[in-house]
Parts: sequence; structure tokens; C-alpha cells
Amino acid sequence: MSWLAVAKKDFRDAVQSRALWALLAVFVFFSVITTYAYVEVPEAFGAQSGEVSFAGMVFFLAGITGLFVALSAIVVCYKSVAGERELGSIKLLLGLPHTRGEVFLGKVVGRAAVIAVTLGIGLLIGVGFGALLLGTIQVVPVVLFVMTAVLFAGVYATIIVGLSATTGSTSRATTLALGFFVVFELAWDVVPLGVVYVANGFSMPQQMPDWVFLVMQIPPSSAYFSSLVALLPAFADEANAQTQAAGFDAFYATPEIGFVVLALWLIVPLVVGYVRFNSTDL
Repeated sequence: MSWLAVAKKDFRDAVQSRALWALLAVFVFFSVITTYAYVEVPEAFGAQSGEVSFAGMVFFLAGITGLFVALSAIVVCYKSVAGERELGSIKLLLGLPHTRGEVFLGKVVGRAAVIAVTLGIGLLIGVGFGALLLGTIQVVPVVLFVMTAVLFAGVYATIIVGLSATTGSTSRATTLALGFFVVFELAWDVVPLGVVYVANGFSMPQQMPDWVFLVMQIPPSSAYFSSLVALLPAFADEANAQTQAAGFDAFYATPEIGFVVLALWLIVPLVVGYVRFNSTDL
């Protein structure tokens, strides 16, 4: 499998990135510190000492996981295709028995594997430390949590590699990756509210339309959180984790919609990135 050879090489190259390991160190540090704070100083997060639980710790870690995955994907993936096109090394790679599709898929798999491995290390350290503090651990929920986070990492890697494949300039790839992060992870909450405000005659309605919930699930991190709630409903109830579905009556106003959104974020960038990369003049 030619794409597998590309993925292995890409994995080795990406692992050598100092920025990636620095980001991993920061994630491990914050996962340990925030886990300690959640268990030992729950009042800082609006909870009482009796309300601290293993479920709450898991969903607490899920919050910082979304930020880490997004930043890691940008650091690891933005140059994956654009950088090689800019340097001209992509021509050497394609001179080997690789098709463009195999190169693109190999880049996606290789970079996703890098993020998944570093994420898994960070989460296991954070959960393990929290379990020691709490004196308890629940293996099955932890496995489901880590698997969902790894899926999320693969989706985000696909998005950024797909963006990188649309351009031959690393500066433009950086702009696209950071722009995606700002729009979908930082500013997206105001988008549906702004549309409702304008559509309702520049005033907010007493009852939000059902489609608002669906639009609010579009950011990958929101879809990831909803997917985790769908997988661990009892944990989510115990941790008082909310998906903002309350008050919406549509059939899609359920946490399971997160898996649908993640699937779309996986498929669309793959198709768009491949089409752009396959049709461009190198």
C-alpha cells in the first residue's frame, strides 16, 4: 500500500517537530494542573468538594482536549502538503510510485497518527493522575473517552491537511488554518445568534428556532463534545454536562448529531482537499 509508506514517512518527519513536543508538554502540564485543581479546589469551578467525581473530571478534561487538538492539528498539519509544494519536494515524492491520491491520504493518516499518539499520552497521564487523587477509576468510560478524542484528532488533522492541499504557499496555508480556528472555534457562537437577530427584525425571539441547535453543532469541538455525551450519557448526567439540546423539539436535537457532524468534517475536507490537490498544476 503506497499510501501507508507515505504515512509512515510523514509520521517520522512530524514526530521530529520540536513545536509538537513542546505542545505535548504544555498539554500534559495543563491536564495535570487542571485535574489537580478540579479535585482539590472544586470551589474555583463553581462546585463543592462533595460534587467532585470521576465523571466530572473526564468531562473537565474533554474541554481542554478540544483546544489542544485544534492547536496541535494546526502546528503539525498546516505545512503537510503546502510546505512540500512550496519547496518542490512534492515532485520528488510523486516521482516515486505514488499517485496524488495516495500521497494525500498518506499525509492525512500520518499527521492524524502523530496527533492521536501525543493526545493519547497526554490524556492517559491526566486521567491517571486524577484517578490517583480520587482513588477510583472506571476503565470502560476512559477507553470510550480516549477513543472519541482520537477520532476527533483524526477529523481535525483531515481538515487542516485538506486546507493545506488547496494551496502551494505555507503562508496561505497558515492563514487558512488559523482562519478556520478563529471562525469555527472562537467566533462561531455568535453566528447563529446573529442570523436569528437579523431574521427576527433585529431583535431576539423568546423561543429560538430549532435549527439554531444544529448550527451550534457545526464547530468540530462542539460535535466532539456532543459525541462524548452520546457515548457516556450516565457520565454526562453525573457531570452535569450540557449539549444545549434542552428547549429544542427537532428530531436532530440530540447528542448523537455530533457523530454526523464529525463524519461530515471527515468526508468534506477529504474530498475537497483531494480534488484541489489532484487538479492543481505542481
